[in-house]
Amino acid sequence: MERPIAPSRSGLARREFLKKSATAAAAVAATSWLKSPVYAQAPSTGVLGANDRIRVGIIGVGFGIGQNHLQGIHEKANENNTVVVAACDVFNKRRNWAKEKAGLKDSDLSVDYRQMLERKDVDAVLIATHDPLHAQMCIDAMNAGKHVYCEKPLTRYLDEAFRVYDTVKKTGKIFQVGSQGCSAAGWHKCAELIQKGGIGKLVWGQGYYCRNSLKGEWNYMIEAESTPENIDWEKWLGPVKKREPFSAEHFHRWRKYYQYCSGLLGDLVPHRLHPLMLASGNPEFPVRVCCIGTKNVLTDKTVPGTPIRDVPEHVQLLAEFPSGYMVTVTCSTVNAKSPGFAIYGHAATMNIGSSGERIELVPEKEFAEEIDPETITGLQPEDIRVHEKNWFDCIRSGKQPNANIELAIRVQTVISLAEMADRLRITCLFDEKTRKITDASGKEVPVLTYGTTDLS
Repeated sequence: MERPIAPSRSGLARREFLKKSATAAAAVAATSWLKSPVYAQAPSTGVLGANDRIRVGIIGVGFGIGQNHLQGIHEKANENNTVVVAACDVFNKRRNWAKEKAGLKDSDLSVDYRQMLERKDVDAVLIATHDPLHAQMCIDAMNAGKHVYCEKPLTRYLDEAFRVYDTVKKTGKIFQVGSQGCSAAGWHKCAELIQKGGIGKLVWGQGYYCRNSLKGEWNYMIEAESTPENIDWEKWLGPVKKREPFSAEHFHRWRKYYQYCSGLLGDLVPHRLHPLMLASGNPEFPVRVCCIGTKNVLTDKTVPGTPIRDVPEHVQLLAEFPSGYMVTVTCSTVNAKSPGFAIYGHAATMNIGSSGERIELVPEKEFAEEIDPETITGLQPEDIRVHEKNWFDCIRSGKQPNANIELAIRVQTVISLAEMADRLRITCLFDEKTRKITDASGKEVPVLTYGTTDLS
């Protein structure tokens, strides 16, 4: 930890005054927002003992995140006292991969996830499918008594996100959303500092996730085995209303198309929005969300025969919360420059390392005698294995995980309102009590969901 030069006597006196003025806030722990009656939920049922092995089923083992989870959980089975006992996927090639990697039997594999949920030897399921399948799988799994880890985003649309939320509250199962940045220590340290008044009144936060994909983001390789005979297309489509005939393009590159994904808002934005909202120490539902997405580079044209995506190549959202905290997140697939992560207070600013491993506290000049500049290094960085372990630990303890449902539903509200703001070209206002959305004139706007548009 880097330390500044010792302050003057005057600085010490003024700093002591600032500490006393923040006494009430200092008494609040960084995660105290979860203890409020507003966030209360049923106690977790089926909590396992400290030495009990957690038996996990993986739903969705695509060559991206699903295979990453299965392989990671399997490799750390001894360390976490876990075992992968089942795998489900609509693509036979992926089921065969899971069988070999985790040493499963044919009877442990399924095309229909409901077969997995019927098994008594499955304690928890990890859902890594494409977005339209998240909601029903989460709901069915928790109603079947399983704990759930669901990849981000929480759901495709907001109405189903609240159904998942209500099911978590009803069942009391341990729910974790797959935004692994939430298990990086830097963001929790930010929450602690903010709750103690360490940066003064919270003003705004900024985050970025920028890449430059010369051949088009998400134009993944299309595997030769991707045929109607090998893939259960109807099960894959799920609740999607615009039911295209079988398309290997859509199956592998679904993040480009609105039927299945909101693009950057559903893929990259959650990785920044979850930590920035967690870091406030008191995540809130938004009251106003604006968003602009653009698509003018048209990188898909560089790949012959590849359709132009529906979703933007560059997007920026701005969200306002009841406390006055504002968050802006910018994501790009056509320029990789990223200014970095920062949280601004009235008295000081925190610059955060890209993996949550470092915090630089920089006082405003007007508060230089009250607040010491400080750099905190060596913090636990973002790590998907750490995030998985946090879920397992909470299943055993009954505590709430780092990316719990209270954080997840608030983040999903911002994401869904941002998609509506961009696609409908409006500013979305939200009332958390009624769960209703209005535009700037006060007119209620129906939530965007399956069948609302031609591309849903």
